[in-house]
Amino acid sequence: MTQRNVLITGAGGGLGLGVTEAFADAGDAVTAVAFAPGEADALAALGWSNVSVVEADARDVAAMEAVVAGLSRVDALVHLAGGFGMGDTAAFDVAEYQRLVEINLTTTFATVRAVLPAMRREGHGRIVTVASRSAIEPPAQMAVYAATKAAVLAFTRAVAEEHRGVDITANSVLPTIIDTPANRAAMGDEGADAWVTPASLAKTLRFLASPDAGDLRGSALQTYGGV
Repeated sequence: MTQRNVLITGAGGGLGLGVTEAFADAGDAVTAVAFAPGEADALAALGWSNVSVVEADARDVAAMEAVVAGLSRVDALVHLAGGFGMGDTAAFDVAEYQRLVEINLTTTFATVRAVLPAMRREGHGRIVTVASRSAIEPPAQMAVYAATKAAVLAFTRAVAEEHRGVDITANSVLPTIIDTPANRAAMGDEGADAWVTPASLAKTLRFLASPDAGDLRGSALQTYGGV
């Protein structure tokens, strides 16, 4: 079987490291996009021979186009780049609002826009985005975050509709709280056994990014932690 080329954004984050490891262990040729300080070094230190680490700002259309231009093809995009924020809407910081729009929605637009021409040339591709359960069940104090994740879901579904009749799919996962070091630092360990682990989420992402998921288009798969 030909080695598949998988592009992963947000690859150096708490979720990204686990997901990148899962795809690398499966034998895929992974291009891991890192942006935050230290992420590229963390990925490179893992020493995977089939993982190429690229530093790029996933919010930047031109930067993501440059990443894709350096690849022979893109069989799958796993878009993990994103961020979280919460607070009372009446006092929500405007700069934080803009950050969430950029890190959640703009990165999705820039990255998906960059890979689509390459996928169309090859006649196949898998696009997987990470939204949130709050996209469909928005809680208090998360109006902005939930809205950006709902936008990611709508964007993904619209892309899926654009590619009916060809072997290019787009799907989202909607996890609850993900068990990452950052989330444990922010929330403590209480209740963490009910959070979604990166390893568990990676299994769903790998399926959606695989040839076997060709019949799933515009789906929103909710993932839960715990038993």
